[in-house]
Amino acid sequence: MVDRPLQVWLVQQGVWAMSLESMPLASGYLKATALQQDDIAARADITIHNFDGGSTLFGMANDLFAAGAPDVIAFSVLGWNYQEFAALAETFKQLNPDGWVVFGGNHVSHQAARVFGMHPHVDVIVNGEGEFTFCELLRARLDGRSVRALHAVDGISFQAGGHEIVTTRDRPRIENLDDIASPFLTGAIPMTDDEGRFPYDVALLETNRGCPYKCSFCYWGGAVGQRVRAFSRERLRAEIELFARHKVHTLVLCDANFGMMPSDLEFVEDVIAAREEHGYPKSIETSWAKNKSAVFYKIVKAMKDAGLHSSFTLALQTLDEDTLDLMNRRNMKVNDWESLAEWLGKEGLDCYAELIWGAPGETIETFMKGYDRLANHVSRVAVYPMLILPNTSYHTDRERFGMVTVRGNTDDFEYLLSHDTMSPRDNQYMHRFIFVSRLIAENPVLRFVWAPLRTLGGITQSELIRSLMEWFETDQHPIAEPFRTGMVNSFTDSDVLAPVLTLLYGSDDAKDMLRRWWAESTIPRVPPEVRPLLDAVFEYDLITLPAYTMPSQEPSPRHANESLPQVEIDGDGYYVWRDGWKGFDVPAFSLALRRDEPYEHLLTESVHSLYYKVGADHFLPSTNHEEILYYMGRLGRQFGTVLT
Repeated sequence: MVDRPLQVWLVQQGVWAMSLESMPLASGYLKATALQQDDIAARADITIHNFDGGSTLFGMANDLFAAGAPDVIAFSVLGWNYQEFAALAETFKQLNPDGWVVFGGNHVSHQAARVFGMHPHVDVIVNGEGEFTFCELLRARLDGRSVRALHAVDGISFQAGGHEIVTTRDRPRIENLDDIASPFLTGAIPMTDDEGRFPYDVALLETNRGCPYKCSFCYWGGAVGQRVRAFSRERLRAEIELFARHKVHTLVLCDANFGMMPSDLEFVEDVIAAREEHGYPKSIETSWAKNKSAVFYKIVKAMKDAGLHSSFTLALQTLDEDTLDLMNRRNMKVNDWESLAEWLGKEGLDCYAELIWGAPGETIETFMKGYDRLANHVSRVAVYPMLILPNTSYHTDRERFGMVTVRGNTDDFEYLLSHDTMSPRDNQYMHRFIFVSRLIAENPVLRFVWAPLRTLGGITQSELIRSLMEWFETDQHPIAEPFRTGMVNSFTDSDVLAPVLTLLYGSDDAKDMLRRWWAESTIPRVPPEVRPLLDAVFEYDLITLPAYTMPSQEPSPRHANESLPQVEIDGDGYYVWRDGWKGFDVPAFSLALRRDEPYEHLLTESVHSLYYKVGADHFLPSTNHEEILYYMGRLGRQFGTVLT
């Protein structure tokens, strides 16, 4: 027993270095649920410590332990923070040898032998959903039980002494998700900072848990192959209302397959109702359902009619049939994607697709074939290298595929070097391709030029990306050096994109480098009669990049920047560049091209003002392509009202 409040710290770290916080959702669930238990609330003091991806280990240790150490410290562990949190656990034990170190999260769940073998300072690992397991652990500590004798707590692994590891029986999944207290409605996660502003980049929340699929590369919260369980509409409506009152622009849903259940449509209807009353939220980002049902189409129509934005995702991962078999995705209706992509394009809705490079069965040739087939419909293709995650089929069956992997320098992910259908040389080349495709297609620096370049100029998206790869390798101008270095280092360093992307967005010299590449390497390859049109679309893409100037440079009158006057539109601040574009309406031309409609009448040149959402600097370092899209320049007529 204790005669003072038990000091409990929950530690979380986001993946990106940003000026805004990443919402500590996992810690919020733990804190809110624990403090809903009267016996724990009366005897424990629970504090969340939230760090961003740029925090150094030394800095985190000083922030945490400058004034001592708690009784229990619990870490929300993912691949990017595993090493740092293990080091902090060691420091904690120096300060409080009798304190408890708890690890939870996908990366350590069911990995007790490896974690304890590497890091003996960790006492307990939570396997599976943690909210009520954490409550039982706190009760055990409050009751004076030994950390070596937690046999009665379901859903954990612990060190019983010596080299003995005990894993207790699995805890059943939480059937009624409303039993988990809301971290927002209870105040466990504060909604404002010291100046009364919403402090996070986006609002994170779950509407459900579980995933019915068993993809070979995925371990979604340990809930793969599970029945989907949903939070109640009443609870979610209250959370939406709270976010709306705090003027939250974007809701990011941590769901595996949003849009597959009728309750998802109800959620969207409640978001629309909140927006009609408060003006917010304005967008929903999520992992959309792989199998698009009638519910999905109803959701899309409702969002479009209400002006509620999203990036609709085609999470295909590969288009190669043999690779799909090995991924255990053949049973999904993902192969029906082309009609969906065509429909979204004709509706003028933003859509992006996801592919994975490096899946067993894939080769450069099959990947490029699928990439261009996909890019015929969706130019914003996000390509990610395959990571081998704990507890996945690829992890357990690695010998079957001849996988050779290595752990990251600063993280604990397993990166693929090779397997039976991918040589190390092929893999190195494709990481360079991924770097350039993420740079100009995913984020996206180029947006409107892809379709006319393909249909009128005969150049595919992969061909254009490879052309820029060659340019980076050979151009002798000093501005090309960071891009060349980033491309080369992309195979060994996953963090090289952000500084190069920031340079491209914020530097005249970098944009001019793209102009030289375009003029010297691309335009000569297209028919002379379409060159002026393609030049105009390419220039529009560059001129509508976010209003951002690198701190080391002065704002340039040649591109949008922070010195432009500001206006308020629909509650948000925008920089306005009066008469910034002298040309035709490129978005209208692009939509007509998607719809296979006549477009010649749209090519009349006129003068347009451009509007750029304020705050791009908050998101550039994150390389979050779903969010940065909202900061691209827009024509006045794209707001649905007449702006001049």
